[in-house]
Amino acid sequence: MPAAHAIASGLNGIRAAGDLVARMQLTRGMRLTEAKRYVADRLGVGVSDLSDNVAMDEVRKDLGIGRVMDTESPYPGQPVAMEAKTAIAELLDVPVNCVARAARRTAAAVQAARARTSGGQTG
Repeated sequence: MPAAHAIASGLNGIRAAGDLVARMQLTRGMRLTEAKRYVADRLGVGVSDLSDNVAMDEVRKDLGIGRVMDTESPYPGQPVAMEAKTAIAELLDVPVNCVARAARRTAAAVQAARARTSGGQTG
């Protein structure tokens, strides 16, 4: 996936919308122009805004789809990692493997915990 990010028309990866456009190209086989239009429509911005770091920082913050963090300006309470990936999956209506895997593992862990709890109780 790094190569797709690098060539996603200079959209600067997660600093702007390059990661989202690349995700659409890879998961849906969209051409670049089509992927940009789809992402812009889903984000509620113009195609030209996709490469604007400042505009996209605000959009990413508002939608909870992850922002670039550095040590000087952390964003307390903002979605990161899995939370951001889950929001991206829902927003773009695409599968994200790690989100699906985490959901399966979480469900399995909850089932196992319930089985242990109910198995030790007697009527």
